[in-house]
Amino acid sequence: MKGGRLVLEMLKAQGVDVVFGLPGETTLGWYEPWKTFPDVRHVLTRDERSASYMAEAYAKATGKPGVFEMPSPGALHGAPGVVEAFKASVPVVFFTSDVPYNADKRNMLTGMEQSRVYEPITKETITVTKAADIPQLLRRAFRIATSGRPGPVHVRIPCDVFAEEADVTPEDLFGQPEFGRFPAHRSVAEPEAVERALDLLARAERPVIVCGQGALYSSAHDELVALAEGLSIPVGTTGTGKGAFPESHRLSIGVIGARGGTEFSNRFVAEADLVFYVGSNTDSAGTDGWNLPDPRRTRTIQLNVDAEDIGNTYRAEVVLVGDARATLRFMNERRQARDISRANPALDGLARKRDDERAALFEKGNPCSEGIFPMDIVRALMEKVPDESPIVIDPGVSSIYTTAFFRQGQAGRRFFSNYSVGALGYACPASIGVAVARPESRVVAIGGDGSYGFNCAEMETMARLGLNITYILFNNDTFGWIRGETVLVHHFDPFATEFVPIDFLAIARGFGLTAFEATDSCSLGEVLEEALSVKGPSFLRIPVLPQDRLVPPVPKWVKEAKESGRPYVY
Repeated sequence: MKGGRLVLEMLKAQGVDVVFGLPGETTLGWYEPWKTFPDVRHVLTRDERSASYMAEAYAKATGKPGVFEMPSPGALHGAPGVVEAFKASVPVVFFTSDVPYNADKRNMLTGMEQSRVYEPITKETITVTKAADIPQLLRRAFRIATSGRPGPVHVRIPCDVFAEEADVTPEDLFGQPEFGRFPAHRSVAEPEAVERALDLLARAERPVIVCGQGALYSSAHDELVALAEGLSIPVGTTGTGKGAFPESHRLSIGVIGARGGTEFSNRFVAEADLVFYVGSNTDSAGTDGWNLPDPRRTRTIQLNVDAEDIGNTYRAEVVLVGDARATLRFMNERRQARDISRANPALDGLARKRDDERAALFEKGNPCSEGIFPMDIVRALMEKVPDESPIVIDPGVSSIYTTAFFRQGQAGRRFFSNYSVGALGYACPASIGVAVARPESRVVAIGGDGSYGFNCAEMETMARLGLNITYILFNNDTFGWIRGETVLVHHFDPFATEFVPIDFLAIARGFGLTAFEATDSCSLGEVLEEALSVKGPSFLRIPVLPQDRLVPPVPKWVKEAKESGRPYVY
């Protein structure tokens, strides 16, 4: 069997359904057998960066490793999605084809040392030098990607290996289905550490549980609810962990931190005497630059699947190394066996106060005379978007309001963001990855015009595949986040942030999307409903103000807004 066919057989054996990517001369030896191999679907993308984001989002949507491929000329273009997967602990197996091994030393066109570039941002990079090694090496790639702390694995295949014959038997072509999903295996933290954590939680006066995306990957929703209810502890999530705990629950405080936290939710963490981090790496976004909570007076417990980030930024009183769901299940068993419970009458009015403060922000109305009030957009989204619809968000003004104020009533992965690194250009391609994973759902992608310019060509991919995606553009003709940081933190006039107005509707229609625009809040709901009802992809433009003119819920920006008298939402 030739190497190209071997790769396909191994992907099938490993349970891979779809691969995102685009062709190049060095990949044609793989594509030739692919034409008659229907078991693994190939999704053609417009560039390699998009393919990487599609695979990352597909992995989040399915719980299976995402897979994408790139030819040698564009072998480095996929780095944005790879580094996001690496920092976000998302299992991705990606292939780069290459010139024959060592031909780059003779300056063969498109040849370069790909592996050295990807070594710092992958769990492992593998170079296949002979076709006979493909079965063993691909099994290894999926084991590494899904086990322990998940992450990306790079497989580099020189083009001549695709054409090389290898003697293989049916017994060679087996997959390892236990490594076809993640978490591949669930470890439990040390029992003694679990007992100490329970003691601390039971004695704390103002404990808070904060869930990161590790809790979401682990599907620890039920276990979190049981622990929170048993010990009467309020629960918040980071922006990337949104969905780990149902935001309709009476103990939910919502998203916390600098990327989606509100005055209400952040207050709980600021006043806590003990924070229990579950599946969180305590990054700068989730802790407002490591100021929330204050490390000088707040104790922490940290549960993570590997120990690398435990105690990295906050000294952990108790270290719990294990899978979130498995460890929390054991914690609940021990809590019940020891009859540990606590009541907290002070939390009886939490849900009412949370809902009242949130309603007040919605009813406040637009303090500015221009643009559509983002809170009106969030309200329309909650009223019109179907409950099962995934929401994919780009960094920027579009994400900050939805993360903070769109209430996700049911636990589970509904929100998709790339806030582990936070590069622009995510929502458009990532929504394609989600739509391929969940074809029965209407996917809502929300981005700004800054992000739109990175990969709007993927709208052709949406149209070509007939995907049910509604792309909502928050339009303010600027790199608004940088403009906000420039004005509100660095205190100088915007520089290198402004765009000329663009006819976005014409562009969307040119790519084959049905296009709409909302001009005021009164018609917004009706126009949104119409865009969502389109069969296939649709586009909706909404004008909004830049972040320095209407300040979104970013704590350090809001502080400046209060001092300078600027309008804000927090």
